[in-house]
Amino acid sequence: MVNQNKQQQFQKLQTILNELPWYVDEYINHKLRKLSTASLFNYCHDYKIFFNWMINEQLVSGNVKDIPLERLEQMTVLEVESFLNYLHYQLNNKELTVNRKLSALKSLFNYMQNIAETPDLKPYINRNVMAKIEFNEVKESMETKANKMEGKILLGDEYEKFRLFVANDFGEINKENKKIYNFYQLNKERDTAIVSLILGSGLRLSELTGIELDDIDYKKYCVRVIRKGNKEQFVYFSQVAMADLKEYLSIRTAKYQVDKTNKALFISAPMGPKGKSRRLTARSVEKLIEKYATAFGKPSLSVHKLRHSFATRYHAEINDVPKLRRQLGHSSIQTTMIYTHIKNDDLKIAVDKMDMPKEQIE
Repeated sequence: MVNQNKQQQFQKLQTILNELPWYVDEYINHKLRKLSTASLFNYCHDYKIFFNWMINEQLVSGNVKDIPLERLEQMTVLEVESFLNYLHYQLNNKELTVNRKLSALKSLFNYMQNIAETPDLKPYINRNVMAKIEFNEVKESMETKANKMEGKILLGDEYEKFRLFVANDFGEINKENKKIYNFYQLNKERDTAIVSLILGSGLRLSELTGIELDDIDYKKYCVRVIRKGNKEQFVYFSQVAMADLKEYLSIRTAKYQVDKTNKALFISAPMGPKGKSRRLTARSVEKLIEKYATAFGKPSLSVHKLRHSFATRYHAEINDVPKLRRQLGHSSIQTTMIYTHIKNDDLKIAVDKMDMPKEQIE
């Protein structure tokens, strides 16, 4: 059954599209599979502001629906800059908001120049003025970036809760759905090992999917990976991750019917009667994390957010930025420094104590 809220969002989108030119309708339909209806509605709202501004400035006559492609092709850089100034100074839009609206216009114009085709296979427009317009430079502080990240990663006891959810609870809440439950039972050891390894090492997605069986050092608790720039490095991981890896490896061959020549650590479930097990793809890992994250109640979690979660925890417990930089494989220490700005509960407790009577602190 289609979600009622989705239907309402779709109806809102269709209503605003009726007020816009035909080529916008076509562009939105092109994007419908890739973006949410809410995002596309915001795009349309931005286009409506732009087209109404064109009419109010007498750059074109008639109504919004009738603005021709030819007029967009003839727009000048000065006209677009005037529109951006209008957003900033008359509508009081902040620089980030102006950038978002400009991004929506750039995407539309790019579609008309490089993707859409007339019946005789010509682009809708040959000249794209939006390609000449630069975004406002907006520099976010480390604190701002950290605050944005904070609500989207695992903190405190959420690390172990999420791991246990993948290892057990997801199956419990899906017992009534045989298809989901049986697929989970097949893959739970593998999926737990994946989550555990990312949370216990901070590996990138490409590094994780590239691991071979021989890359794991069971004595030193580390794994050989190929990092950015094709650099080889041994990365340490946690004891919990090792335990989960060993449990997965104990069932890997039997459950996945793996050929001895297949040395990939993480394997996909064989499909069909003659299905062959293959190395798990990066997209498959992304999808399985999305599945568990949504069921866990934290849909913003992704493979990269799990990496951030590891880094945040590492910094809170070890507080050694150079070591963290090496563990994550960052080429610049500035990239690693963001984790020093994410909320540290120990610091908060210390500050809270400043407000307590001295006898309570002691």
